[in-house]
Amino acid sequence: MQITFLGAADAVTGSRHLVDVAGERILLDCGLFQGFKTLRERNWAPFPVEPAGIDAVVLSHAHLDHCGYLPALVKQGFTGRIYASPATIALAEVILLDSAHLQEEDARRHNRLGSSRHVPARPLYTVADAKRALTRMVPLAPGRSTTVGQVRVSLTPVGHLLGACAVGLTAGGTTLVFSGDLGRTDDLLMPAPQRVARADVLLVESTYGDRLHPREDFQARLGAIVRATIRRGGSVLMPSFAVGRAQALLLVLQRLKDAGEIPSELPIYLDSPMALKATALYQRHAKQLRIKPRETATLCDGVTLVAKAADSARLTRSRWPSVIISASGMATGGRVLHHLKAMAPQPRHHIVFPGFQVAGTRGAKMVEGAREVKIFGEYVAVKAEVSHLQGVSGHADADELMQWLRGFEAPPAATYIVHGEPHAADTLRTRVQDELGWRVRVPGHQEKVTL
Repeated sequence: MQITFLGAADAVTGSRHLVDVAGERILLDCGLFQGFKTLRERNWAPFPVEPAGIDAVVLSHAHLDHCGYLPALVKQGFTGRIYASPATIALAEVILLDSAHLQEEDARRHNRLGSSRHVPARPLYTVADAKRALTRMVPLAPGRSTTVGQVRVSLTPVGHLLGACAVGLTAGGTTLVFSGDLGRTDDLLMPAPQRVARADVLLVESTYGDRLHPREDFQARLGAIVRATIRRGGSVLMPSFAVGRAQALLLVLQRLKDAGEIPSELPIYLDSPMALKATALYQRHAKQLRIKPRETATLCDGVTLVAKAADSARLTRSRWPSVIISASGMATGGRVLHHLKAMAPQPRHHIVFPGFQVAGTRGAKMVEGAREVKIFGEYVAVKAEVSHLQGVSGHADADELMQWLRGFEAPPAATYIVHGEPHAADTLRTRVQDELGWRVRVPGHQEKVTL
């Protein structure tokens, strides 16, 4: 068995792990790099191995940094199957088509304004490319297995996001397990990660490998922020991941209204076409959630769903206090940028970033205290209040990662820490080594190991 770490090996983004086993070449995840420009530029480099030589892709879940490069892989010649849970495939369709659409829009904007150093500016992939990638997808129900040549592929639910699973590859009596992104034991929407009993080789994520989630009452803090902001005549803007995070925020806002902690008549807007579709999918797959069916069915009660761009533009000009949830979650693109440009210079408003912000993103800069940010080629002053609420994160923290690892019946022969910033990955490595006594290391970008 040989593993080549093509992404998420020195960073918390761009998940891509190539496994050569039993004569098959299987890619675990196929994500986009996000964050710092040096990372984003990796998306434009030729894929390190010939895509036509890859036999299959297995997705852990549908977040962009885990599936967002698939259309580019297909565009470069990949013709194999893409295995994922049914819910992951449903979400991936929404996410990939939206990603392609935004890239086409960005290219058109750059060409219209002459703001790109590439002439003409082109998208990494198009909507047509995304549709071709979607035709390669094959559903694999969690708890069942399929085969790629002599390799048995299986999925185990791990919370975090609708459809998210750890991936297992078994061949010749040897099992490799890739955790994907692990969810929390007390997540708002998703059940706790299921135990995996055995692995000879383990790849485990480390997004929060060096920290614990704050033990604050997220609902109470958000309620206080909303009340204080509307008292001064401002609005609360929450840049949000359209999938998972937006639905969790809707749940919390509904609970705040039901408890009388924010006004029942306060306008709430969900301004993201992708979030609208994702919310419908969460409601369709309600049995996979941990909340009561009634709460799932009423996520959007009293919420204005903003589908059209013209309605979104009108919303940016509104002076009435409200709560706006808009994508993207790290303010790297999407409609939220128009709201940021309008609201950031106004002290009466409050911008709330719920959850993890990748270093180098606009969201990370703002929570670190940036007094201006660049939006659509212009520097915009940040005078609005900015808060970073991590209590709603969908990622397991360091203790929860260790709890999941302790569920294995025996130590894996080799454990690799992936999908974390360098400090987070190395901190988790130290804990696993010291507390569990396992053989563990952090691989480098494009490092190749033979087992």
